[in-house]
Amino acid sequence: MALKIIPDETKLNFLGKKYLAFVLSAFLLCATVFLVSTKGLNFGIDFTGGILIDAEFEQDVDLGKMRDLLKNANIGDVSLQTFGKPNEILIRIGENSDIESDRIIIIDNIKKILTDNFSGHIEYRKVDYVGPKVGGELIKSGALSLILAFCAMMIYIWLRFEWQYGVGAIVALFHDAIITVGFFSITQLEFNLSSIAAILTIIGYSINDSVVIFDRIRENLRKFKKMPMEELLNVSINNNLARTILTSFTTLVALLALVLMGGEVIKSFSMAALFGVLVGTYSSIYIASPVLIYMNLRPETKPA
Repeated sequence: MALKIIPDETKLNFLGKKYLAFVLSAFLLCATVFLVSTKGLNFGIDFTGGILIDAEFEQDVDLGKMRDLLKNANIGDVSLQTFGKPNEILIRIGENSDIESDRIIIIDNIKKILTDNFSGHIEYRKVDYVGPKVGGELIKSGALSLILAFCAMMIYIWLRFEWQYGVGAIVALFHDAIITVGFFSITQLEFNLSSIAAILTIIGYSINDSVVIFDRIRENLRKFKKMPMEELLNVSINNNLARTILTSFTTLVALLALVLMGGEVIKSFSMAALFGVLVGTYSSIYIASPVLIYMNLRPETKPA
């Protein structure tokens, strides 16, 4: 016998909480705007340009001592942070030259300072540098990729269903993307190219969840021609509730494994994706579907 985690015939009144959901979403969106305008985002080297060195020491490191040594070397703005363990240090040097030979000299100076002042073997696991022009181009490319993804998904929904569904979907996608940016701002996780990939992954997951519910809504519109719109949306969401919860749960399990065991390299991606799946599941039920009430899917009915 199959284990029934979610009953087949649930009758939860999701649309009865739509105004509460709208207020919650409005609060989160306003909080995101406030956080980004005050705290900003912790842009990674992909966008800001500069030098990034991932160094592993044999012993724990005094960050204050290292910061003073590097600042006294006059090599530019220095930012230090532990990278998983106290002996794993991420060194960021702000970009101050477009000349590659200057960057090589700076990197050599940093290595010499660390070797002269810290005992034991130092393993340099990663050394990257990005110029400010390249960083600016990556910002434009990342923004363009998000805009194109939104447009492509809206066109897809429009062609597969009707334009009203496209409006509901795009409202939910903007909701998910903006709130995820707020998550990056409040946690100060590094915002880099993998963060753009995380947002694209989130909106892809969210649109998939919305499409399944939209498909059931369209089917029920043909089946229940006299049923009030709000009741019909509730029935459609409940019809797909088991699938929605189980799909979200299995995705969250996989992402949780990435968060716990994936390491620092993909930390910003895995944590944002974990958060985004929760937001995407919420928006497909409480944002994308309720918006359809106001899209006049049945011309003879009036919005609630």
